[in-house]
Amino acid sequence: MPGDTVRIRRRTGAGIAAVLVLVLGAVLVTARSEGDGGDAGCAPRTVVSWAPEPRLTSAFARYGDDDTRTDDWTGGDGTHSVRLPDGRLLWLFSDTFLGRVHRPPNPAGEAYAWRDGTAPLVRNSAVVMRDGRPESTLPAPLFPDPAPGSWRWPVAARVEARSPGASERVLRVLLWVRGHAAPPWIYGEPLATEVATLSLPALRLESVTTVLDQRLVGDLSRRVLFGTALVEEDGWTYVFGGDDGRPASRPASHAHVARVPEGGLADPAAWEFWDGSGWRSRARPAPVLGDGRRTGVGSAFTVTRDGGTYVLLTMAAGAEGLATVTAYWACSPAGPWHGPAGGFTPALPAPGTAAYNPQAHPGLSRDGRLVLSHDVNWLETSGAAAMLSRNVSLYRPRFVTVRLGPPR
Repeated sequence: MPGDTVRIRRRTGAGIAAVLVLVLGAVLVTARSEGDGGDAGCAPRTVVSWAPEPRLTSAFARYGDDDTRTDDWTGGDGTHSVRLPDGRLLWLFSDTFLGRVHRPPNPAGEAYAWRDGTAPLVRNSAVVMRDGRPESTLPAPLFPDPAPGSWRWPVAARVEARSPGASERVLRVLLWVRGHAAPPWIYGEPLATEVATLSLPALRLESVTTVLDQRLVGDLSRRVLFGTALVEEDGWTYVFGGDDGRPASRPASHAHVARVPEGGLADPAAWEFWDGSGWRSRARPAPVLGDGRRTGVGSAFTVTRDGGTYVLLTMAAGAEGLATVTAYWACSPAGPWHGPAGGFTPALPAPGTAAYNPQAHPGLSRDGRLVLSHDVNWLETSGAAAMLSRNVSLYRPRFVTVRLGPPR
């Protein structure tokens, strides 16, 4: 019903319901590390310039509006990507609209492409891009619900050996498992981190393995889900994640990090967690960013490397977090993290919208410029579902390129 915000929130998950929580959960810094000198090439880094990337933004707009098929992607959030060995780029999305898009004007007489209010909404999807153009949507949802009342959101992914030392390559996709819950858990109750294995090149789902089950952690705000970002270094994959402190009405959530040897993402025994003093298997993860009061993270941020420096990009703290991306840097995944060291504010498509979930796309980055996406949504949650159908362009990723360098 129009006034039932809980129903709207549950219907649209992270994409619609939790925009304010997500974008205001900003990343700041605390010192939790083995030391600041983890890499001799480490130096302060921030965003020194940025520019819109209209080619990619327009590519997804054209694909979403194309009515050649009526069972493919027309909009989504939770944008992540991974380059496949054959050159294709696979895009992973969380809550996704499928179905037909109608040409303007919409029923209100506005010059927007629009969709029916009955358009299908699935919890995840994957779009294949070739030569810079989205060309097909895999059967959706790609990752079925694990049980009634729960669902899977894909996050970061990478191609790795099927097992350590093996020549065969497979695609691993990190999944967040959440379930329906009463407010304030508008994302849903955090349940577990899983890893899906897909065959290459067919992209057939082979298996899903739970690598960290959080159901026994009584305080939902302290449950940790991993996979918002992956960074590879020296035979290790560093996996970043966060807890749900922000939805529990705390000022901020905490960031965490784990590491896995090459080829071991789908092996729960291979995971090691930073526990505050070192890397240990089956340890309770300790925060590496955030003090839970003035500093911390939202559930969506990205981490990349620039030379010997780790760079973290997230929405800014406070009201700025509705539109502004800021940068932080460290010499090791466990910190200490420094910043904020700069920021930028990409254009929003319409008044009443907000940006969130900045994500780096190394598979598209070149010539010293990093491709970064951010998701866009309607800010007022009570009217979000209607507005996203009234103007389909609102619920699609936007792209910019950024150049990293020393702070000026």
